Amino acid sequence: MITYRFLAGRGRDRMSRAELVTLDSAMSRTRTVDPRTAIVRRGEYINVSTYLISGYICRYMDDREGHRQLVALHVPGDFVDLHAFPMKRLDHDVASLGPVEIGTYEHETLARIGTDSPHLTRMLWYSTLLDAAMHREWIFRLGRLGAVGRVAHFFCEIDARLAMVGLSEDHRFTLPLTQADLAEATGLTGVHVNRTLRRLREDGLMSFRHGAVEIADPVRLARLAEFDPDYLYGDPPAAQER
Repeated sequence: MITYRFLAGRGRDRMSRAELVTLDSAMSRTRTVDPRTAIVRRGEYINVSTYLISGYICRYMDDREGHRQLVALHVPGDFVDLHAFPMKRLDHDVASLGPVEIGTYEHETLARIGTDSPHLTRMLWYSTLLDAAMHREWIFRLGRLGAVGRVAHFFCEIDARLAMVGLSEDHRFTLPLTQADLAEATGLTGVHVNRTLRRLREDGLMSFRHGAVEIADPVRLARLAEFDPDYLYGDPPAAQER
């Protein structure tokens, strides 16, 4: 199945086989997108929603001077803009970070799913509520944590989300971010991010080099980040083992 990572570790077990088949077959097409390429522009009319099959996608906003703020990062298995179905436009831009493969869902098809498959529709709605929970946590991170806490929290979250979809092994994963991207996600300067990463590395907590992340001490890093994964609504261990 193309959508085998959708809600993996976060409720996929509550979907029936028929619903999984419906979700897969409803995808109208797939395509690859080059790195650092706009997928959706702010304000443009949209009649499809995007599912991320592989790679990483970010949502971002620019101020009047062109300074960018990353407001979300999407990992494989995420619906990137499902909320565009009722809204028909976005108030931010969406772009690939590295090379990505995406699938598209026509809004007409999503409307039919809403009529014919009410439980599947609730699961799609659930996925947008997970996005909202992460947005709230990002606001907390930017508003209440210092530089070290922000960077640590960011990597704790991405590690947890990638582990749910089988892309983080022993707290090691790849992430095609630059230090400038990380600065835009954490509200810091590039120089500050560089110093913070060096401190985390020298303290034996984690390293981030050339897109490779290794979290050496996840317990201490989470404590430093005030990271509690409850907002990710992961399945209980018993459900994950099934």
